[in-house]
Amino acid sequence: MPTRREFLTTVAVTAGASFAAPPRASLEAAAAGQEEIKTAIKGAIGLQLWSLRQYGPKDVAGTLAKIHGMGFRTVESAGLWGRTAGELRSALDAAGLRCQSAHMNFARLEKDAPAAFAEAKALGAGWVVCPWVDPGKPWTRDDALKTAAAFNRFGKAAQAADVRFAYHCHGYEFLPSPEGTLFDTLAQQTDPAAVTFQMDVFHALLGGADPVALIARYGSRVTSLHLKDLKKGFPVKVGTATAPAEADVPLGTGEVDMAGVLRAAIKAGTGLYFVEDESADPLANIPQSVAYLKKFRNA
Repeated sequence: MPTRREFLTTVAVTAGASFAAPPRASLEAAAAGQEEIKTAIKGAIGLQLWSLRQYGPKDVAGTLAKIHGMGFRTVESAGLWGRTAGELRSALDAAGLRCQSAHMNFARLEKDAPAAFAEAKALGAGWVVCPWVDPGKPWTRDDALKTAAAFNRFGKAAQAADVRFAYHCHGYEFLPSPEGTLFDTLAQQTDPAAVTFQMDVFHALLGGADPVALIARYGSRVTSLHLKDLKKGFPVKVGTATAPAEADVPLGTGEVDMAGVLRAAIKAGTGLYFVEDESADPLANIPQSVAYLKKFRNA
């Protein structure tokens, strides 16, 4: 199975990807109807479609039905599962799901941002999120400055296309810099009106940051979250950007101060929350994460 890094530095998942077909029974069991997720969180609770990348390309309709059955009504895209944007939008509509945000890698945005924005809008998304700037080496302040300049261009172009632009932190940005960390450098050099942030709390912690403090620091610029948890005892090192599947555990069972994250995001006014599961068993883990979110109390 391709890694998320490989996906983000190349192209979207295609229908020809060599995924094993999931057992039909597991899809049907996971699609058992559930009411829409209700939580104390003041924002939409969605699923990042990358979580089910081994299912979607083989059975779009069945996988989307399963997502609806888990209680989700909102999703975030990561590729098109081998379909056109129009075909995937039709399947989402049929499943009772709304794509509110779309991941588009840096290389694609640099090559043809208008086409990326048009694809996102065709899916129904009002947000375009860049989830990865392939460093290829440890990030430097010069890298952060060049990226910030590009993000300002993307953000202004997004506004002209009537969508909004955000950057998804991935861990490599938390190396030290004169501004604090390279993420701080990036944030200071980008226009808050054009560039906001999607905080991946798993990758922030893995990369050496405190997700709660990070959300509190950037407040209203934190417009969405990726909700993932890091296995207890998993080593954390500043600047780390990737982790194996076994490092990803259901929400509330790992190292992330998930209650603190959610309370900080509520205080910041964050509007979108996407569960993302990169474990080897997302069908088992995602319902556990949903159960945690339902039990969360903002007190």
